Amino acid sequence: QVQLVESGGGLVQPGGSLRLSCKAPRMITSTFNQYVMGWYRQAQGKQRELVAEIVDSRTSNYEDSVKGRFTISRDNSRKMVYLQMTNLKPEDTAVYYCNARWGRNEHWGQGTQVTVSS
Repeated sequence: QVQLVESGGGLVQPGGSLRLSCKAPRMITSTFNQYVMGWYRQAQGKQRELVAEIVDSRTSNYEDSVKGRFTISRDNSRKMVYLQMTNLKPEDTAVYYCNARWGRNEHWGQGTQVTVSS
């Protein structure tokens, strides 16, 4: 079974930065390369939403509110995906989930809490 493990969440002040990491330790590298990797978030009382996703080093998409502040990247050799978050705002507070999808296959991590508060 595919396992996605997130890390890097925490409490940060407005304007601060965090880097989230997600690893897929049980995936074969060649399989990991096929997956579109993404980060979603779910704030309390709201629906889960896509934050950013990455196909390869040249193709990525971002939710409008994070453009210019967040950067998604992947290291296929390490089976890792990252979300660098800068200039964080209170409205970025949510549980962030790593997602992997390829055709009909879709997998989720357990989530990591990000809280932006002074």
